[in-house]
Amino acid sequence: MTKIAGNEIRPGLLIAHEGGLWLVVKSQAVKAGRGGAYNQVELKNIVTGSKLNARFRASETVEETWLEKKDFQFLYVSDDTLTFMDLESYDQIELPRDFVGEQAQFLQDGMKILLQLHEGRPISIALPQQAVLEVMEADPVMRGQTAAPGYKSAKLENGLRVAVPAFIEPGAKIVVSTTDGAYVRRAE
Repeated sequence: MTKIAGNEIRPGLLIAHEGGLWLVVKSQAVKAGRGGAYNQVELKNIVTGSKLNARFRASETVEETWLEKKDFQFLYVSDDTLTFMDLESYDQIELPRDFVGEQAQFLQDGMKILLQLHEGRPISIALPQQAVLEVMEADPVMRGQTAAPGYKSAKLENGLRVAVPAFIEPGAKIVVSTTDGAYVRRAE
């Protein structure tokens, strides 16, 4: 970790402050009429998500921190625990399902993910932008209704319901966005 002066704090930096890890969201240099100049900074705790407004003078220093990014592979789910394997060391790590959040429904055996760590502790997880899933059920298309939209409801192998074009039938594989669960295209 490197020390930086309070007036050098800029958005996008990750700093250690008051015993936590904080992402700098906004910063503004302020020169008051009386007293010295300071940097007004809005911080977001990357672990809890709480926000904090702080003032840093040029004479103060903070420690800039970096997150380690590593590739992991999803292995399996057991109850509410997800197991991943480090692709370099083959060590396994278990994370609670709520750490991944709603994106956990898109995890597939062997899927490669990016895990951000700070001193060996998981901070955040990033799945691929898209996942290929099979359509298990699809609503029938009503013929002759030209005013009707060209989409119908379909149930995917992970239990998610998504709107798909009328030509998608059960058994077809489709590409779905892992951020919002929306249909992207038919898989090749």
